[in-house]
Amino acid sequence: MTPHTVDKTPVTLLGLGAMGTALARTWLAAGHPTTVWNRTPARAEALAAEGARRADSPAAAVAANTLVVVCLLDDVSVGEVLAGTDLAGKDVVNLTTSTPAQARDRAAWAGERGARYLDGGIMAVPPMIGVPETGGYVLYSGPLDVFDDHRDTLAVPTGATYVGEDPGFAALHDVALLSAMYGMHAGSTHAFALLRREAVDPVDFAPLLAGWLTAMAQSVHQTAAQLRDGDYTEGVVSNLAMQVAGTPTFLDTARRQGVSPELLTPYFELMRRRLTEGKADEGLTGLVDLLLR
Repeated sequence: MTPHTVDKTPVTLLGLGAMGTALARTWLAAGHPTTVWNRTPARAEALAAEGARRADSPAAAVAANTLVVVCLLDDVSVGEVLAGTDLAGKDVVNLTTSTPAQARDRAAWAGERGARYLDGGIMAVPPMIGVPETGGYVLYSGPLDVFDDHRDTLAVPTGATYVGEDPGFAALHDVALLSAMYGMHAGSTHAFALLRREAVDPVDFAPLLAGWLTAMAQSVHQTAAQLRDGDYTEGVVSNLAMQVAGTPTFLDTARRQGVSPELLTPYFELMRRRLTEGKADEGLTGLVDLLLR
């Protein structure tokens, strides 16, 4: 052991896809003794050359260290890989993408086997790992004392954000944030389609689009405050009646541009439904309640 690795928490990492490999490299570079395992052993060769210890089996990898990080394909894979391991006394941090229900079930499953459990949602892509200025982070949920025990180690690859004791909260936040991302992409897709047949350079349009989306993103704070306080008219400057009245312009423009309105019409339908409920003075916050079953 060199002075560089003294007092650095040892880490076991199960799963060496693009994300797992990126995570392992950051821990190795920071001086954390790192044990790795992957179904395809060849994927561990490059990391071994960088100082990682290769384990021959998941059981050996788990036995090597207290902190066990799992980054696999799905929840089924997690169950398969950990099935023959001794988890007693281990701290399992599961960074595998899952649903909130799967995360809660996996936490209970780990607890029955004597392990402490944190679930994680990675809000980054592999090139962002180890590069703080990119703004990536991992959401963590589960017992706060477990997170506190490993906070410094978990923050090495990218930011570590704790979102609550409920083990399902990291997955819930993950899916919620990604759902908003896809909604943004849907709007951007429609916007570019409107311009596609025109003499408009999409590269010239992109800064306008990015700036507009950035400005409009601030409205989430008002939505959040209205949801918390229950007054959906507070601070509204463009009420629902006015916005619904404007929707035919968007649909007619799409038709004339030869663009399908299918990315817009479901949202416009929700707006009309809320308006028929007599909520003309609200903004768009009430649409949240329409989605609840």
